[in-house]
Amino acid sequence: MGKRDDLIAKYADDLKNKCGMTPDMDLLTKVTIGCGPAIYNDDASTVAATQDSELETVKENFLIKKLDLSDGPQLMEAINAVIDTYGRSERNKYRAVVYYMLVKHFGKEAVYG
Repeated sequence: MGKRDDLIAKYADDLKNKCGMTPDMDLLTKVTIGCGPAIYNDDASTVAATQDSELETVKENFLIKKLDLSDGPQLMEAINAVIDTYGRSERNKYRAVVYYMLVKHFGKEAVYG
């Protein structure tokens, strides 16, 4: 298995054990690939949930640009709900896991066709 496969397995484990979800492995793989090289960078591979600027970036670059959602308070509410599900005290909130849960939350699986 390659490094990406190892990361996808780690993300699936987080979804199962930390978020209480059974991951759709096909979708998780596509979301992970969509994150690009960021998944291999320690800083970029995680979401700093305590930094408003980081959450704003997730909203702008992922929810609005990638998922084509309209801006509004529901976007930040969804991000916060996902962070709560992951666990606010969880130190490493992997970007691919957060994005996967946001895709599921908004029912935007079709973006990853």
